[in-house]
Amino acid sequence: MMRSTKKAAHVATIFLAGMVAAGAEAASAPIVAKSGWRIDVPGGQVTVQALTPRILKLTFAGADGKAAVPSVVVDPRASFPVAPAQVSGQALSTDAMAATWDARTRLVHVEDAAHHALVDVDLAALAKGRLAVSHARGDDIYGIHGYDAFETADGGLRRQGKSMAKAGEQGYAGAPFAWSTSGYGVLADVEGAHFVVDAQHIRATARKGKTIGSIYVFVGNPKELFGALAQVSGATPLFPKWAMGFTNSQWGVDQTELLSIVDTYRTKQIPIDNITLDFDWKAWGEDHYGEFRWNDIKFPGGPTGELKRMLDAKGVHLTGIMKPRVHLDSEQGRYATDHGFWLAASKPAPDYFSHKTVRDVDFANPEARAWFFNDALRQSFDTGMVGWWNDEADTVDSDTQFLDMQRAMYDGQRAHSDLRVWSVNRNFYLGSQRYAYGLWSGDIFTGFDSMKAQRQRMLSAINVGAMQWGMDGGGFKHGTPTPENYARWIQFGAFTPIFRVHGDFGQKRQPWVYGPVAEQAAAKAIRLRYQLIPYIYAYEQVRRDTGVGIVRPLLVEWPDDVKLREDVDAWLFGDYLLAAPVVEQGQVRKAIYLPEGRWTDYATGKIYEGKQSIELAVDSKAWSDIPLFVREGAIIPMQPVMNYVGEHPVTSWQVEMFPASVASGFNLYDDDGKTYAYEGGAWRKQTITQQRTGSTISVQTSKAEGDYASETHTLELRLHGVEATSVTLDGVALPAKAWTTGSDRFGAVTRVEIPAWEAHRIVVETAR
Repeated sequence: MMRSTKKAAHVATIFLAGMVAAGAEAASAPIVAKSGWRIDVPGGQVTVQALTPRILKLTFAGADGKAAVPSVVVDPRASFPVAPAQVSGQALSTDAMAATWDARTRLVHVEDAAHHALVDVDLAALAKGRLAVSHARGDDIYGIHGYDAFETADGGLRRQGKSMAKAGEQGYAGAPFAWSTSGYGVLADVEGAHFVVDAQHIRATARKGKTIGSIYVFVGNPKELFGALAQVSGATPLFPKWAMGFTNSQWGVDQTELLSIVDTYRTKQIPIDNITLDFDWKAWGEDHYGEFRWNDIKFPGGPTGELKRMLDAKGVHLTGIMKPRVHLDSEQGRYATDHGFWLAASKPAPDYFSHKTVRDVDFANPEARAWFFNDALRQSFDTGMVGWWNDEADTVDSDTQFLDMQRAMYDGQRAHSDLRVWSVNRNFYLGSQRYAYGLWSGDIFTGFDSMKAQRQRMLSAINVGAMQWGMDGGGFKHGTPTPENYARWIQFGAFTPIFRVHGDFGQKRQPWVYGPVAEQAAAKAIRLRYQLIPYIYAYEQVRRDTGVGIVRPLLVEWPDDVKLREDVDAWLFGDYLLAAPVVEQGQVRKAIYLPEGRWTDYATGKIYEGKQSIELAVDSKAWSDIPLFVREGAIIPMQPVMNYVGEHPVTSWQVEMFPASVASGFNLYDDDGKTYAYEGGAWRKQTITQQRTGSTISVQTSKAEGDYASETHTLELRLHGVEATSVTLDGVALPAKAWTTGSDRFGAVTRVEIPAWEAHRIVVETAR
């Protein structure tokens, strides 16, 4: 990342070969404007503006002064206070970056605050509706696209050569966003783009005859780049707290079997919060809005609300499939025809399920979106269908059909109810995240090879901003997974953002279907997920606030470690857990590269130094182990296992702490978990920090922010590797009965109970 401006000048020279002839007429000097410049270019003018200290926006306007209308990539509600930029005739600087304008080459040269060269942006290309950026040779480039459901996904995480930012195939995640671990990112404001990445260039042109009107340059480390991306493209609303738990999707079920499945989960005390129903829940193919209402034959308690009352008592939410198509020869179809709601690219065709003629709705039409969340669908929502599994909006070569379909659901539900929106969708284009948008990786196959490839799919999707990702655990197509495959898939899923299982028609993905050994292994992983709910839910707020989700490729945290540039074998789950699930059949030993730091095996307590590969023994018979490591400095709030989120009030969190010589922190977070009251300040947040200095461990809790009255009243601090000789709270010695010492698999442990949400300083002295 430490690159000189001389090297950048050399890069610019190479970039300009064949583009700027010797002695070419120099462009006029820029006009200094608020936080930037206005620069004359052939055919118009480019405005260069620092929106924030880390975001530089470049926009072309033609001779008539008109710029391109922003695409769906840009959040229409985004606002930026004037950045504290210093601007002169040829130079612009903020606390995080510096830019200079070269009138001869028509390049804007961007550096970080330490004057390490990052990129050169070609304004002549922007004037022609293209993105053209040069960078130092050898920079690793990420982003742009993920993988569809059936690609081999062997391209890794780095991007090189031709690629597409799009959202046209199932499972695919796309964004016109390329970024580098060398400290920069570039975003093209366009719906769909062709990219070409080579050793020193990033180039992009719009798909389908459109043009790129604006470019954003971001400066910072990977987390800061995603924070900037969220500022421009939009933050994610919080999912409901129950969505942090386990989801069982099911195709081929009626009310009797549904209740039996739920009762079996409860009898076996295997936690679950959500059953997602396929076609079965709808009156699919029937007149009078059958696509939007209950099938009262299969689910007689659906339209009356009786089924909802029964499931509410069992702590289970129902979510259901939605399709983008409507039956033509029906009341709803005729209404769509009369109002021009059909997508032009979709032609009338027989539906594979009803065998009647259907056609896709044009969700880009605001009137069609408003109609889609109609009275029939509102009634289904009111009687228990509280989340949306949007399917098959990826068959019409559109980058935004899925985005706009979920936008219809999001806007419709928010206008009708204050309950939070939840959805999963079968592809992703940047901007979708604004609509409570989860991505799943498509109708994937069963088997170890398919499961193994989900790692690349997840991490590459996250690299384009699709932070809420999940998959059909167990695989959707090609039969039934083996018990081993199922158990390992559940363990993998427990450390993904959206934890769910699904199978083809009639396939069952409940743990007990796969025998007692697989059931035990799967249930153990699900219960661990539920213990981690306070930790996981805190990252809902982190994602909304910073743009960074709970799952991060290791290269995001350690961008300078070359061994991590293509690492998909492990990932961070939050700041403090590293997950590396077993994905090989019959594996008996697993090699894992641990990044810099000190790591503790969660299962055994064994400590490893980082920046090395280790080898773990793997349980190939009972599949009981999940390679999971705790980072030194970790602060992990946990709770007792429950059958579902909110089964009992959580009056105390157990805060697992692994003190280090370097200070570390965590933001405890809580709100009602159900509504959008958090948007009005009904939340609670508290910072907790810790540090070990010699034989002393200091823990500091801040006074809580926010207005929410949390049901959590106490924190039980569990300081691992610490055998206390004395403990003080705010300078006053605590009596021995107020704290205890003991041991567990991590070694010595000291437990101290303190009030939650209050400012305190705890000092723990040890014998060494």
